[in-house]
Amino acid sequence: MLESSKDSAKLDAMKRIVGMIAKGKNASELFPAVVKNVASKNIEIKKLVYVYLMRYAEEQQDLALLSISTFQRALKDPNQLIRASALRVLSSIRVPIIVPIMMLAIKEASSDLSPYVRKNAAHAIQKLYSLDPEQKEMLIEVIEKLLKDRSTLVAGSVVMAFEEVCPDRIDLIHKNYRKLCNLLVDVEEWGQVVIIHMLTRYARTQFVSPWKTDDDVVEEYNENNFYESDGEQKEKDRNVKKTYTMDPDHRLLLRNTKPLLQSRNAAVVMAVAQLYWHLAPKSEAGIVSKSLVRLLRSNREVQYIVLQNIATMSIQRKGMFEPYLKSFYVRSTDPTMIKTLKLEILTNLANEANISTLLREFQTYVKSQDKQFAAATIQAIGRCATNITEVTDTCLNGLVCLLSNRDETVVAESVVVIKKLLQTQPAHHGEIIKHMAKLLDNITVPVARASILWLIGEYCERVPKIAPDVLRKTAKSFTNEDDLVKLQILNLGAKLYLTNSKQTKLLTQYVLNLGKYDQSYDIRDRTRFIRQLIVPNEKSGALSKYAKKIFLAQKPAPLLESPFKDRDHFQLGTLSHTLNSRATGYLELSDWPDVAPDPAVRNVEVAESAKEWTAILGKTKKEKPTEKFYSESEEEEDESASTGATESESGSESEKEDKEEGSSDESSGSSSSSEESSDSESDSKESTAKKTSGAVKESNAEESKKKAKGISKNRNTSSSSDTESSSSEGSSSDSKSVSDSRSDSDSGKSGSATSSKVTTQVFVPTKTHEMLHRMTGKGLSAHYHFSRQPDMFGDHMVPVQVTVTNTTDQKIENIHIGEKKLPLGMRIHEFNPIECLEPGGSVTVSMGIDFCDSTQTASFQLCTKDDHFNVNIQPPVGELLLPVTMSEKDFKKEQGMLTGMNETSATIAVAPQNSTSLVIIEKVVKAANLGVVPSGQDNIHRFAAKTVHSGSLMLVTVELKESSTAQLIINTEKTVIGSVLLRELKPVLSQG
Repeated sequence: MLESSKDSAKLDAMKRIVGMIAKGKNASELFPAVVKNVASKNIEIKKLVYVYLMRYAEEQQDLALLSISTFQRALKDPNQLIRASALRVLSSIRVPIIVPIMMLAIKEASSDLSPYVRKNAAHAIQKLYSLDPEQKEMLIEVIEKLLKDRSTLVAGSVVMAFEEVCPDRIDLIHKNYRKLCNLLVDVEEWGQVVIIHMLTRYARTQFVSPWKTDDDVVEEYNENNFYESDGEQKEKDRNVKKTYTMDPDHRLLLRNTKPLLQSRNAAVVMAVAQLYWHLAPKSEAGIVSKSLVRLLRSNREVQYIVLQNIATMSIQRKGMFEPYLKSFYVRSTDPTMIKTLKLEILTNLANEANISTLLREFQTYVKSQDKQFAAATIQAIGRCATNITEVTDTCLNGLVCLLSNRDETVVAESVVVIKKLLQTQPAHHGEIIKHMAKLLDNITVPVARASILWLIGEYCERVPKIAPDVLRKTAKSFTNEDDLVKLQILNLGAKLYLTNSKQTKLLTQYVLNLGKYDQSYDIRDRTRFIRQLIVPNEKSGALSKYAKKIFLAQKPAPLLESPFKDRDHFQLGTLSHTLNSRATGYLELSDWPDVAPDPAVRNVEVAESAKEWTAILGKTKKEKPTEKFYSESEEEEDESASTGATESESGSESEKEDKEEGSSDESSGSSSSSEESSDSESDSKESTAKKTSGAVKESNAEESKKKAKGISKNRNTSSSSDTESSSSEGSSSDSKSVSDSRSDSDSGKSGSATSSKVTTQVFVPTKTHEMLHRMTGKGLSAHYHFSRQPDMFGDHMVPVQVTVTNTTDQKIENIHIGEKKLPLGMRIHEFNPIECLEPGGSVTVSMGIDFCDSTQTASFQLCTKDDHFNVNIQPPVGELLLPVTMSEKDFKKEQGMLTGMNETSATIAVAPQNSTSLVIIEKVVKAANLGVVPSGQDNIHRFAAKTVHSGSLMLVTVELKESSTAQLIINTEKTVIGSVLLRELKPVLSQG
């Protein structure tokens, strides 16, 4: 099939082969036949061949090398998937001879227009570095370049390459720190994990510890209040100086990672939790506990890792997990490893308040069929007894009761724990030692027998009648005992010889003779040592005088500690922490610096990178229309009279303003929300003023051009949405996608960025949606509609007009927005509270919502003085767009870059009444906030827009075919929005 002349047979063969690989079967024998098809012109075959080659290129290096010229050609293929796949295959051929070719390919791919290709370039960096570490310096240059990339697709991969190649080059992160913090929410999940771990290490080198002064801050706050009331200004100033102030960049990191605690990916939640543990003030670290407890509903592997980290956290900060104590109760279905970890955490969280509850819980666990878990529970009871003195006696009595248990394992573990407890207060427990001596005949577990013998030997003076008899019994069974027990029998004999030699002298000598000929050299060695100490002769050394002091010295009581006590020196969430030993590639978390390094390195570098991107994206041209409104005089008779020089000057001024705004915005990332809201309001007023004056000027010039070209009045009306696109372009944010900004700059060149007057009757939807029914709202009703006024509330916001009506006979006071229940990342710009609404009165207010380019519902409370009502606003996908205008040439160029995965299409049957150009334009623009792109063909209609939040380009093409059908094509990086928009546009054109 692979050698067939038909593409369909080859494609079928490749699908089967890739299926075999997915099942883990070996398909390496087919390598020569597959390699022949690497030059196939069929893109689907080519993709599958590349998938195969990536798997087997390393094994069949010689054959793969024969195809290198094909891969090199594919690196310049128009299709981004082919370019990326070629790079992946090239980096999979691990032959040192092609290192220069790989290096060149990575450099070129790092400058590719497609973020997908740049992402693969970052992946290839790690492969090349492992193949040839000498290329490190050149690879660092590529990493430095890719770190400046604004695409969220690239961010995670390049940080992974940074961690692999040069994790110590912190200086590369300075200039990109804020950008990475801000991009974090939009990066794919595994990229988020890598970035968070890297930023954790970075923050520990750049900021001072927020922990030292945690308590002081609270005290000083109270003192300040006290001193203010007394008016003692000097004392107040002295205390203020001591107060810890968090670096704005430190706060930026904590603020931007907090929403990720709601991620569906357990690794992301764990990464944020460890970041807060290692970086946040202790008073704030508690917010991660709820998210970690949520992860305990996941599968057992995730639970195991999460519980290990919680066990480490709960030792140092019990308060974090105390409210969730019941979440750590053991279930009968839990595997043993999970049970023991939960038990560990419960023991760590035990205190005077909850110990009675926990001991009742432990009583149940001791009866478990899982013997290993039952034994661990007994150890936990022992730890609780030593840590909480109030329950020591209770625990000891409970453990003594367990000595009569039928299960040997339980009894043995109880003996070991009791032995440790008795060492803390032996004087009070002679009876327990006697009880345990009686059990010696029945207990067979070596550790338990050894523990009993040690106890009797250590406290033989408290049981003088029983101890010699125990030695007699054990001397009988000496040869059959375990080595551990034999050693304790020898110890017991030595101690009794020194304290009660009259009764035990012969017994001890008998035991020593048995030990002298034992098979174990440990036993023989111990026997000789003891004999020389306790039975002195001419050859005995000076130590025999001190035999009593050596054998009967007071031993310190053992500390029953958690096995997780010393694990906190490893970074949480790492393999090293899980294994409790340093793993290969583990990077130590450095100590906090005493004095923070200069934060200015981040300010300066951010400004420079803004300049660089401004130059690349052609902001000068994009800003021309906006700036021209200021630079030209009020006389607007002839727009064509304005010279190129004037335009370039105004463009350069706008570029300067753009740079200054970018740098100031970056540096003031930690300002309060109230300041931000006031700034955005003032900005919106300014931008509205600019747009109004600009629209008047440009409308006259554009109308005169269109009259000259003989464009009909209807056509003029339908393309008038372009005003919105130019005004929205004029004040768009810096965080646009590369393709969007490129299209803007290109359209600026062609002169099609100017637009006609806005005709709200056609483009602003009049349809209103009910937000609050008067019955539900106790007489207060609310409706909303989308006003399509760009930049009304600043970047990323969709403007919504809400009409509030009072249908009661009494006035309603203080109507405002209350508690918000928003999905991750969504924001609301509230309307100003309505102080009073008279009976029968109606008020329309404007608000802005950042829907984050999704049609998720924004839920919040509409409140009055006395009541609050839960309301929702859900946008149609067409309202998440801002219209863009561009030339037909630019449209085709952008469309060519957004093919493959970024294209969604459908063929629909068009209703006869919808088949005219004017009706198509009118219906499409009513359904979605799109700009009309001029078309040279009557049967093709083109529309362009960008998404409000991310600025991703959205291109819509409606091509009328014969037989009353139309092909609807949407090209966009936001494929989900594209497919939803396609679903909404299909019924608009197909129905009457």
